[in-house]
Amino acid sequence: MTTLAIIGAGKGLGAAVARRFGREGFSVALISRHQGRLDALAAELGADGVTAQGFTADVRDPASLAAALEKATEQLGPIQVLQYSPLPQKDFMRPVLETTPADLVGPIEFSVYGPVAAVHQVLPGMRFLPGGGGTILFVNGGSAVTPGKNLTGTSIAFAGETAYAQLLHEVLADEGIHVAQLIIPGGIDPQSEGKNPDALAELLWQQHVSRSTFRTTAPEA
Repeated sequence: MTTLAIIGAGKGLGAAVARRFGREGFSVALISRHQGRLDALAAELGADGVTAQGFTADVRDPASLAAALEKATEQLGPIQVLQYSPLPQKDFMRPVLETTPADLVGPIEFSVYGPVAAVHQVLPGMRFLPGGGGTILFVNGGSAVTPGKNLTGTSIAFAGETAYAQLLHEVLADEGIHVAQLIIPGGIDPQSEGKNPDALAELLWQQHVSRSTFRTTAPEA
């Protein structure tokens, strides 16, 4: 059995993706900062027949993120799919003229240092998966492709994350490792046919199995 690691796992999209991949036989490593919430989510998923376990890490602390992914591999098995989808903090989203250099530290740690640390931790193992097939999935809001004047921190940091993801997509394709990005304009909407967690989880599953284009954009409604 191989493992899906979800960085930024929660009760919405994370839970939906865990169930979608769990139906295909994946075990799921749930990674976020709060062990109690992770344990509760793992128990809910277990009741649905999904093997899941929580591991604490702060994406702004590369060492803790690497340690959590290493522990997940030891306890659940090789990580075949990595999903990087933590929810940005509200204080990252300031108007452009009010944004200082200090205001950009958190967003850059969150959206650039975090994914780089995660990829470096899982990539060696992906290269040795039987038959290949490793996948790295990035999930971002619309400001990753269309900067917003009142969303300065995420607009700048997501641009860096997008550049990193696209470069990975280009250089890892020859190794059989697929890197893809899902853009969710306007955020997740449980009432939307195309942007509810289950619909988005299906898009992420299709990115894993189709292994074709770099970017998929969720419907506006």
